[in-house]
Amino acid sequence: MDINKKNILKYAKKYDDQYKRIDKSIEEEMKKLLEKRRYLMRKDLIKIGCWKSTRPKRHYASQENDELTVKEITQFCFSTRSEKARIKALISLKGVSWPVASVILHFAFPTKYPILDFRVLWSLGWNKPSSYNFIFWQKYCTKINKISRKYKLPIRTIEEALWKYSKEHQPLR
Repeated sequence: MDINKKNILKYAKKYDDQYKRIDKSIEEEMKKLLEKRRYLMRKDLIKIGCWKSTRPKRHYASQENDELTVKEITQFCFSTRSEKARIKALISLKGVSWPVASVILHFAFPTKYPILDFRVLWSLGWNKPSSYNFIFWQKYCTKINKISRKYKLPIRTIEEALWKYSKEHQPLR
C-alpha cells in the first residue's frame, strides 16, 4: 500500500463501513471498561480474545485462566512500566498469543499500542515472522506510531486502513 493520508482515510472508511457495528461496539465497550477498571475479569478476556479470533475460545475459557489469575496478571500488566513485562505477562495466559495480547494492550492504552495482525504486516510490506518476539513487537509499535504521528491520525485508523487494504489486495493463500 502506498501509505499516505488519502489512502489511509480511504481504506479506514471502507473498514468502518463494513465492520463498524460489529467490531466497534466491543472495542468501545472494552476501552471504556479499561478506562475505569485497570484489570480484566475472565469474561472480559474471553470477549476480547474472541473479538480477535474465535478459534482459540476454548483456550481463553480454560480453567487455567481462572478469575484471580486473569485479574492479577492484567492488573500487573496495566500497572508495570516495563514494556517487556507487560506483553510477556499477557502471553502467559492460556490462549493469549502476541496478536491477542496486542488487542488487550490497545484497548487499555489506545494511543500507545497498535493491534498486531498479519494483514497489517502484509500492507506494510513486512513478512510475518515464524514466531513473534519482543524485538519484533517493539519495531511494529514504533512503525505504526510513526505513521500515526506523521499523518496526525489515531493508531486504530492506521491499522484499520492497512487491514482493509490487505483484505482487498492480498492474494489468497
